[in-house]
Amino acid sequence: MSRHVQVTFDAHDPAALSTFWRDVLGYVHPAPPGVDLPAGADPLAAWDEFLARVGVPQEQRNTRSAIEDPEGNGPRLFFQQVPEGKVAKNRVHLDVRAAPGLAGDERMAALEAECERLVALGATRLHREEPAPPMSVGHLVMADPEGNEFCLD
Repeated sequence: MSRHVQVTFDAHDPAALSTFWRDVLGYVHPAPPGVDLPAGADPLAAWDEFLARVGVPQEQRNTRSAIEDPEGNGPRLFFQQVPEGKVAKNRVHLDVRAAPGLAGDERMAALEAECERLVALGATRLHREEPAPPMSVGHLVMADPEGNEFCLD
């Protein structure tokens, strides 16, 4: 039997980091338990109201956040607040598949365009790996707003 996977990020600001990744991946913040959100409602505001209603103190309301694939295909991403900062390279990272099926200059141009969009969201471009057939089709290495490395692939 296969298992579902959730990817967990340590973060200083779970709401902000989950919002960044939501916008990168086209994911959504789920509604709180038992809450039906009307179209266009802010799920993070709904969570704040829900947590206040169940007695969670204000200073604990941004200790966790999550995003989900609205189509149910990709893994859930969970963000938990930790006191320490990131100190070394990730041992596991996400590859954001931004140019599936493309090759050569067309592929790298698509990755560069997506890189510009992600930099506008708060990502940092770290470096570009040129295509080196047959082992590599090329990719861009980036970091999210809290320094977690990921690849545009």
